[in-house]
Amino acid sequence: MQTYLNIAQIVLAVSLILIILLQVRGGGLGGIFGQPDAVYRTKRGLEKTMFQLTIVLAVLFIVIAIVSLRLS
Repeated sequence: MQTYLNIAQIVLAVSLILIILLQVRGGGLGGIFGQPDAVYRTKRGLEKTMFQLTIVLAVLFIVIAIVSLRLS
């Protein structure tokens, strides 16, 4: 059982890393120095789906980590 949880945690970690890297937008150097964005945008379509998938993957990762810790 512990082996399956470890594999699931590795798969979730890699998936979470990939989905976060796919979401990164080029904000330029202005964001580093605290300049606010001039345009407010809402998330739509694929961007919204990827955002929600990121939240689901993060929650699953935390839950599996806690279950794995309890069983060890």
